[in-house]
Amino acid sequence: MKSIIKYTATFLFAATLSSCENYLDRTPLDTINPQNFYKTQTDAIAAINGAYQPLQWPKLYNFQIWGTDIWAGNSIVGAGGGTDGIATQDVANFVTTTANAAALDLWRGPSPGILRANVVLKYVPGIEMEENLKNRILGEAKFLRGLYYFILVQAFGDVPLITDAPDTPTNEYLYPARTPKEQVYNQIVQDLAGAIELLPVRETYSGADIGRASKGAATGLLAKVYLTIGNYQKTVELCEQVTAMGYSLNPDYSDNFNPLNKNGPESLFEVQYAGKVNTADFFGGNEQMASWVSTYTGPRNSNMVAGAYGWNQPTQEFVNQYETGDVRKDKTILYEGGPAFDGQEYKRSYSMTGYNLRKFLVPKSISPEYNTNPANFPVLRYADVLLMQAEALYELGRTNEAQASASSINSGGPLNRVRVRAGLPTIGGLSQSALRAAIRKERRLELAFEGHHWFDIIRYDNGQYFAPYLHAIGKTNASAKHRLLPIPQQEMDANQNLVQNSGY
Repeated sequence: MKSIIKYTATFLFAATLSSCENYLDRTPLDTINPQNFYKTQTDAIAAINGAYQPLQWPKLYNFQIWGTDIWAGNSIVGAGGGTDGIATQDVANFVTTTANAAALDLWRGPSPGILRANVVLKYVPGIEMEENLKNRILGEAKFLRGLYYFILVQAFGDVPLITDAPDTPTNEYLYPARTPKEQVYNQIVQDLAGAIELLPVRETYSGADIGRASKGAATGLLAKVYLTIGNYQKTVELCEQVTAMGYSLNPDYSDNFNPLNKNGPESLFEVQYAGKVNTADFFGGNEQMASWVSTYTGPRNSNMVAGAYGWNQPTQEFVNQYETGDVRKDKTILYEGGPAFDGQEYKRSYSMTGYNLRKFLVPKSISPEYNTNPANFPVLRYADVLLMQAEALYELGRTNEAQASASSINSGGPLNRVRVRAGLPTIGGLSQSALRAAIRKERRLELAFEGHHWFDIIRYDNGQYFAPYLHAIGKTNASAKHRLLPIPQQEMDANQNLVQNSGY
């Protein structure tokens, strides 16, 4: 979706009501009334477009989601040092408090999107419009609500579950209690299954509609949900369905992040950016039509990209994970002696660790200013699907299938297809424990800095992997409680029905 129509919702969660967010101030609340707005097909399209918009904001994929790799130890904040990025530093050092701004962002980030999806699902069914388009819009809303809740439940565990947008909100709606995570996951599964039924395949989209949620996106996301909750048979089945839809690996790994190759054959779903922004709305605001990732992660003092604040600097421990010959290394990180970027040689002095991210950098020929980056952010790629399939096969005891040989990126075992694309030799005959380690390492490297590693390490081995893994890479403050973020104190103060996560 190359452009998103701005839309201001009428109803808000209690968390959103208490947050004094900028988007509340943009349009008087009485300018949009459900009784007079949801009348036409144009209204329905505007409403669903608005449900996508929070994905673009810094609270989610324009900052906090990719920042989770810092928490998980793949990188350090870097940036300007001192208190720059202190909220992220505190989470990464496991000294998080209930006043942490990163936790507050992730708690609040999905709420406007959930609300807007609820509004679509309530009012669009009553609009007289073309039936296939109506079904598609309802499928998009179900997909988006499922994605937003999936982010929330992974980060916080039990969360308020709201699936309505009442004309006259009750106290129960405005001040909801937390719903057990099992019920939240049930709703996510129900939403994504419904989305699969309603959404078209990606090939039906054209023009400005390219990039909308599709049947493949919903199928892949549901596979990830089932993997998270331990239903491995369903995970395998859904991954096979994605493959049957014609998704394939990009021959060049870096094409997944190239702004000239958006929504390519490997992409199931991306956050869409057009490279335009309200310049008065800088990093903290919500009118984000440009990606900030290149600006944030470009090497500080290098002039390699527009902006360049030096965030997300890979650690030596992470870099050591690359095998000799892994082509992803030179496409993911910058290091002294490595390939030049846009004609410029990298210097170790640009970073506290000696490394910077290369993966998301956009040259000035494409993004001449800090606020003109049109690169999309990948939410779900086919490589992720293949690695989910390999992991689920392993968990089912089907180890031979998980590590079956692959002669190309287009056929063979799921784990080895990813390795072939990385320029690595195929693996086979591994013991059960060695195969598990190999799959987890492959996920870490293949999906590095895309916001997956944290959510992987908190789910592995029913959570038992988390603290020992972090201790092994030097993060000795980590304990079991840190698998979940604290409920922000501001939200606890505004809603007495909330109960804090254990240990905070």
